[in-house]
Amino acid sequence: MKTLQSTFLLLLLVPLVKPAPPTQHDSRMTYDYGTDSFEETLFSQDFEDKYLDGKNIKEKETMVIPKEKSLQLQRDEHATPPPFKKENDEMPTCLLCVCLSGSVYCEEVDIDAVPPLPKESAYLYARFNKIKKLTAKDFAEIPNLRRLDFTGNLIEDIEDGTFSKLSLLEELTLAENQLLKLPVLPPKLTLFNAKYNKIKSRGIKANTFKKLNHLSFLYLDHNALESVPLNLPESLRIIHLQFNNITSITDDTFCKANDTRYIRDRIEEIRLEGNPIVLGKHPNSFICLKRLPVGSYF
Repeated sequence: MKTLQSTFLLLLLVPLVKPAPPTQHDSRMTYDYGTDSFEETLFSQDFEDKYLDGKNIKEKETMVIPKEKSLQLQRDEHATPPPFKKENDEMPTCLLCVCLSGSVYCEEVDIDAVPPLPKESAYLYARFNKIKKLTAKDFAEIPNLRRLDFTGNLIEDIEDGTFSKLSLLEELTLAENQLLKLPVLPPKLTLFNAKYNKIKSRGIKANTFKKLNHLSFLYLDHNALESVPLNLPESLRIIHLQFNNITSITDDTFCKANDTRYIRDRIEEIRLEGNPIVLGKHPNSFICLKRLPVGSYF
């Protein structure tokens, strides 16, 4: 009886025991699948972290940086150079011109006024621009200037005090402008060039050249002078007055009418050709000269 019961129990248990391996197999498969899924999930997250997120970051950076650069470029494109102001004492001129050891070259840069210069400037070359006027403020703080060249501008007017503080100025060139008159000139000039202007005799005061005791070269050719300027200094070596409207000269123009012994030693050249004057009619006007003026004698 006990044997039958044991056999019966065994038969009942066998079906329960046989499915165990598949259950373990399913469990393993489930575990393996779960592991693969987990690894895939980790890989996916890692990919997103390293690539997708990195890409997003780069995209964000790409969006931000170009905007900053774009804004900077826009600012640069729309930025206009600062206007020339005397209060700018650094060296704004040297951004537009060339500054070399006290020399400033501002040639053919289309400026219409004298730019603020470095205080140590000694030479300024501002040829072939569009400057129309020179004022006292232009050189008020540049006392060391020795040479100024404004050839080929549009200068019509120069204030009398423009060169008053330039006690060291030796050479002043105003050729090829639109001048009708001359300003007060600095005392130490050795060269003054104002050829190719529209200067008339009434535009030169009687004492304009009288005190210029260092002046050696005077160029006033190709103007509208009706007479030779008065009180020309003894220091002159070269005088160019050709191609004006000079019609007469006196015995005191170059010499001294009351002193027949007076000899003007320094003058090397006087040019008067191209004027309506006939020099042969004024022989006593050149009696003190070592060389006769160049011009028409008949």
